[in-house]
Amino acid sequence: MKQAEIADIRSLAGIAAEAGADHLAKEASELAQRLIDGLFYVACVGQFKRGKSSLLNALLGEPILPVGVIPVTAVVTVIRYGEHRGARVRLQLGQWSEIDLASLAAYVTEEQNPENRKGVAAVEVSLSSPLLASGMCLVDTPGIGSVFLGNTEATKAFVPHIDAALVVLGADPPISADEFTLVQAIAGQCRHLLFALNKADKLLDIEQEEARRFTSRVLTERLGLTEPAIFSVSAIERLAGTRSEREWRSLVDALDGLARHSGSALLQTAAHRGFSIIARRLRGELDEELGALRRPVEESERRVDALRACVGDAEQSLSDLDFLFSAEQARLGRIFDEKKSAFLERAQPESRAELVARLRTAKPRRGPGLRKAGIELSHDIAERRLNAWVVEAEPLAESLYVEATSRFVDLANGFLEKLASSGEPAFANLPTVTLETGFRVRSGLFYTFLMSWTGQGLIGWLLDLIRPRENQLRALDRFFGWYLKTLFVANTNRIVNDFNTRVLESRRRFQYEVRKYLQEVAQSTARALDRAKARHHQGRDAVQGEIERITALQRRLAVLAGERKGSVT
Repeated sequence: MKQAEIADIRSLAGIAAEAGADHLAKEASELAQRLIDGLFYVACVGQFKRGKSSLLNALLGEPILPVGVIPVTAVVTVIRYGEHRGARVRLQLGQWSEIDLASLAAYVTEEQNPENRKGVAAVEVSLSSPLLASGMCLVDTPGIGSVFLGNTEATKAFVPHIDAALVVLGADPPISADEFTLVQAIAGQCRHLLFALNKADKLLDIEQEEARRFTSRVLTERLGLTEPAIFSVSAIERLAGTRSEREWRSLVDALDGLARHSGSALLQTAAHRGFSIIARRLRGELDEELGALRRPVEESERRVDALRACVGDAEQSLSDLDFLFSAEQARLGRIFDEKKSAFLERAQPESRAELVARLRTAKPRRGPGLRKAGIELSHDIAERRLNAWVVEAEPLAESLYVEATSRFVDLANGFLEKLASSGEPAFANLPTVTLETGFRVRSGLFYTFLMSWTGQGLIGWLLDLIRPRENQLRALDRFFGWYLKTLFVANTNRIVNDFNTRVLESRRRFQYEVRKYLQEVAQSTARALDRAKARHHQGRDAVQGEIERITALQRRLAVLAGERKGSVT
């Protein structure tokens, strides 16, 4: 890394500090220190519950990061090389504090820090892992598509800092729409992407190959990647020390090669990218400051009041809509109860009749093997019919969601268009809210097959072994009739709950995006106004002096950015 580039980023931090943009000054200083330390970030990203934390644990050779059966990771966690094992945490607006590695879960997990209520800004783990010795930092990110909105936002906010990515995928589907959108954003800023098809131990060889072909085709056709690096691995097997290597060694070699042969280039890119992002944001803050100084205070106050009113109108509209959504949710529940009852009334007798017929042609013809065949047939019949009902019911659920959001779209666009037509430049770029076309949240549905209920004791096993075939078939007809009914009831309830969750979470995301954008615009304008008012209170000379100071900072920023652009070209 050239010292001149680090010096430029430090100069940028200095300009930001002089401008009062302390948050940007801090970002620039941290970027400069990262470049001095020679650290580059390889972020582990993907849908929630793809096994990202488990995969990183397997790469590190020990269970450092918390894992679980529910969405676990709530905070971005950086793992870097260090001679001494340890961890540290920084809260928002706070300093770094050393913590015990064993207490990591208290800061980074959804269970112990739900939606990051503790306000954790950064977590860093130090390990003397050979994989990290060349400056590579592995980054554990919250899963996208989680029901916890803050988790998804934390991952998306980290995207500008990513130098390379290890994208963890599954096989059902291999790459979701949310994952593709994230990969597309990452690919726009870095070309080093590795893809891990995790949990390969749960797939047949033919399923693994099908998942690989599908993923490769999507990445090639839609992202233009040439021969994307896709590795079929199992973090669970690796951590358990099984002999099955799959493509684990190839993945480790690819990461090691990235660190050894591309590390310096990644640092160079990080420097250019980071400088550009911070400089652009600082330029916007300076422009807003200058505008607030040059306008009459009363005019700036009207602008801030208008923006605050806009946010207030949005909040009121969102509150009003809560009643509408609650009513829609209740109506949805009633409709699905009716649909579920109709489905069960039809599916249960049909499924039992199908099972009875297929059991009589199943192999083996009798004994414990026939019971095992009955279990597999029950799963096949139940899953096939449940899937058919999901296909039938989902359009109804989505149409109810779209209908509920349409009122908010009309209300939101009404006051946004009014502000945009006011002639104020700050309002010119306010977004137009588009009509929802379906759920914003991917289904998290998975079926339960209640396998613990299919076991039998020694006596049952012996009876299956010695009973005549017809006697066993009658006993199995009774048992699997009950088992199928139980499967249908349990899983139709899961389907309904999944739809309800997606309606609620889609609504939450929709409202959050409008709130967030308007609040950011209002806060930025209010900060500039407060500073301008302080100068106006000091008198005309103070205002003019501040205008000259801000203008000088703009010139220094323009010169600094221009010099860097010239050096790059």
